[in-house]
This record gives sequence, C-alpha cells and structure tokens, in this order.
Amino acid sequence: MIEELLPGSVVTVEAYGHDEPENTMLYPEEEAVVAQAVRKRRREFAVVRSCARRAMEKLGVPPHPVLPGERGAPQWPAGLTGSMTHCDGYGAAALVRATDLASLGIDAEPDGPLPDGVLDAVALPAERTRLLRLTHDHPAAHWDRLLFSAKESVYKAWFPLTQQWLDFSEADIEIGVDPGEPLRGSFRAELLVPGPLVGGRRLRFFDGRWAVGGGLVATAVTVPHD
Repeated sequence: MIEELLPGSVVTVEAYGHDEPENTMLYPEEEAVVAQAVRKRRREFAVVRSCARRAMEKLGVPPHPVLPGERGAPQWPAGLTGSMTHCDGYGAAALVRATDLASLGIDAEPDGPLPDGVLDAVALPAERTRLLRLTHDHPAAHWDRLLFSAKESVYKAWFPLTQQWLDFSEADIEIGVDPGEPLRGSFRAELLVPGPLVGGRRLRFFDGRWAVGGGLVATAVTVPHD
C-alpha cells in the first residue's frame, strides 16, 4: 500500500498480520534495546527491522542492525536513508539511496477516528476547518486520522535533515483528494518554522501522498535534492 505512494527509486517491504514468524531474528544490539519490552512491542520492533533488512537486500546492501538513535529515529547504513512504521497487524520499511532522495517519511495508522482529545492536540484551527469541509465532501475517510498520519510522516522526513524536534503546531497541512479517487490524494505541509537547507535552499514545504484501504491509513513524504 505504501509502495504506491513513493517514487520508483524507493524500495518498500510490507508485512501484514502474521506474515513474520514469532522468532524474527534480531541482532544482539537490537535485542538489547527491547530486552525489557512487552511481547507486542518486541514483535513490532522485530517485524519492521525484518522489512528493513529485506529492503536493504533489494538495494544490494548487506543486512545491518537498525538501532534507534536520537528521538528514536532509525540509524541507517551509510549511503541509505529511509523510514519505518508499524501499527496493529501491519509493518513497513521504505529505503532509498541517499543520492536519490534527501529524506523520506512513512506512516500507517488504523483506519478509524482518533481517540477523543487527540485532534485538538495536533491540529491547527485552519486544519480543523479544512477537515470539516473534507468530511462533508468525502465522508468515507477518517480525516482526523489522516491528518495525524501526515504529520507523523512529515516529522519522520524532517528529523534526519535537522536533528530537531518539530511540533504538531509547526506544520500546517492541507490535504487534497485525487479526482475520481475519494480514498487517494496528496498533501502539502507548510513549515511554520525555518525549514531545512537542501541543495542550498531552505525548504518551506514538504509534499506527500496518502491512501486509505485495507483497514489502514497510509501517508508518505519525500524530500528531493532539488
């Protein structure tokens, strides 16, 4: 599902349900990260790393451990950039050569409304107004969940470029719907703080794609070099 949201230079591997065996291999240094974690957390951690290693193989890169770095951002082998996501019953990793993209971010969420109170914590007033319009025009989608997922993808693409936190209130996201495709579309995030320098220019916007289907809301952001 996420593959269709990304350019052809990006390799994506997804796992649904119980595609991955219970004893999915972890490197010793990865095992140390989740040694005290509950079973669900360990499984999610292992599944997305299995996806990541299969993506490395597709790019001709030997498998490596993927350890969480600052603020949990995955640390990729030299020459690669990427992103991982997981939610109940689903995990995915997307990798690309760093020469092809400056950064990318992916996110998947269950296709359902956000818990009470979450939208108020993550959405700007202008975003809430636009969500009301989208809900009126296209009631089949959970637009609050989509906005949350888009902000997660924006942050995952932002952090490797800046090594700084980006608050939910610091990106204003406008969601578009593809003509004739009520469950597919694009979005643009206007950065409300100084953006990263990429290719000698300071970015003001991140652009992404989204899709809803199979019980999931999926979003992806790519940041080109130029």
